[in-house]
Amino acid sequence: MLLTIALVLFVLWVLGVFAFKITAGVIHLVLVVALVVGLVQLFRGRRV
Repeated sequence: MLLTIALVLFVLWVLGVFAFKITAGVIHLVLVVALVVGLVQLFRGRRV
């Protein structure tokens, strides 16, 4: 699930860099937030 979200955000980031110059800042911000959330989950570990 997290990998899917990361992949979608990466695709949106690439589109933002090449196609939508105006919204690139917002997409970068969302990508950074997703990266932080991913790192927090990685360091916390999985809870069963």
